[in-house]
Amino acid sequence: MMKNNKIKKITAVAVSVIMAAMMLSACGSGSPSKSADGKTIITVGDWPSKDGIEKDNMEDSKAKFEAANSDIEVKPDSWQFELKSFYAKAAGGQLPTVYKTNFTEVPQIIASGYSSDLTAALEKYKLADKFNKNIMRLVSKDGKVFAFPYAAYAFGMAYNVDLMEQAGLMDADGTPKQPKDWSEVAEFAVQIKEATGKPGIAFPTASNFGGWVFMPVAWSYGVSFMEQDSDGKWKATFDTPEAVEALQYIKDLKWKYDVLPANSIVTGEDYYRIFGTNGAGMIIAAGDVPNMLTQYDMKPEQIGMMAMPAGPKKHVTLLGGNLYAVSQSADADQVDAAVRWIMNANNPEITDSVKSENEKEIAKKLERNELVGIKSMRVWNENAESTKFINDLIDSKANANINHVKLYNDFMANMGDCELHTEEPMCAQELYSILDSCIQSVLEDKNADCAEILKKGCSDFQSNYLDNIDY
Repeated sequence: MMKNNKIKKITAVAVSVIMAAMMLSACGSGSPSKSADGKTIITVGDWPSKDGIEKDNMEDSKAKFEAANSDIEVKPDSWQFELKSFYAKAAGGQLPTVYKTNFTEVPQIIASGYSSDLTAALEKYKLADKFNKNIMRLVSKDGKVFAFPYAAYAFGMAYNVDLMEQAGLMDADGTPKQPKDWSEVAEFAVQIKEATGKPGIAFPTASNFGGWVFMPVAWSYGVSFMEQDSDGKWKATFDTPEAVEALQYIKDLKWKYDVLPANSIVTGEDYYRIFGTNGAGMIIAAGDVPNMLTQYDMKPEQIGMMAMPAGPKKHVTLLGGNLYAVSQSADADQVDAAVRWIMNANNPEITDSVKSENEKEIAKKLERNELVGIKSMRVWNENAESTKFINDLIDSKANANINHVKLYNDFMANMGDCELHTEEPMCAQELYSILDSCIQSVLEDKNADCAEILKKGCSDFQSNYLDNIDY
């Protein structure tokens, strides 16, 4: 990227998108907020466009919601969040009233003013103090809440039950042995390789996936990737001994322990394919990993999950997830209606809708022959009735030995000294791309110098991205 190109709010926006935004802004949205009979109109994004069970479920939810909320009219919108169209639609006031996004993007969305303040509505419906506090800080600014989280994840370790058993790393009741740190992960990987001939662990290196998965490993070694100075400018800070040590660990998986797959270019798709076709014993992954594996050979009883190992400096895992935001164009009535719509399926209390939506979700997983048993991080705190209901539902519908995922479930319920770390605040995707290259370099060359590679990567990240943020 040319040095004089601007990166605004960490997202590189193409000139064509900016021009489109200007055109849309000039036209205006023109969407009425009230129907002819006085109902508040909200448009809901991410609506399935193809006929099928997902669309049927959404239409059913719409009918039931409108019957129970006669003052609201819901209009479907099939637009799904993606960066290239988001900023054009946002600038032109063309966003759906309710749209989905993720934790990676929400800081710049809030900073750009493209999400409404939900604080009053959340307080009105007595939701504000029922969220998981670790999650709520990610969607808040200056004491106000600008998004409604509905799904969260934290990294742990996924493992192949069959390969772990062959390596002697499973107890008789189906509970895996837990590697306490990255050194033990390497030891486990060696045991798997020696017992089965399969790579003990896989690690991604491309499509920004390598950098993303590398994050919690690096943080656990004490790496700080960037810092903001007193005048608000961001500085890349990973040209350090800690970062060298973390990258050396990945290099050692290849050249010292010989436990990685042969191919050094591993995209996100490759990563799950390798694991899903019995090509590796372990991977770093979130609790949604079974959803990534249904197209491959793995059966539910072959998939296990355990806690995230600790590093030499601290125990840390990456926290992410999904949320709803409400367009900045929404008026007060639309914000209120939007929160009520979101609450329809995302509520700390036990309602018929919450029961129905979660039962449908579990039924879909079972229909796809996807593992049911993992209890991912909940957006509601541990006192919420819905948290207990969902966890009990998962236990009752589990389609494999629950001990295969017990260590991960316990980790989600009580993280102990483990720090929850969100993705880096500036140019995260660009950072991942640079780290991809660093990882590839050390996996392709036994004599690669980790310190020199990181020095260049840190310098490139600063000059090509952080120096070009439009402050």
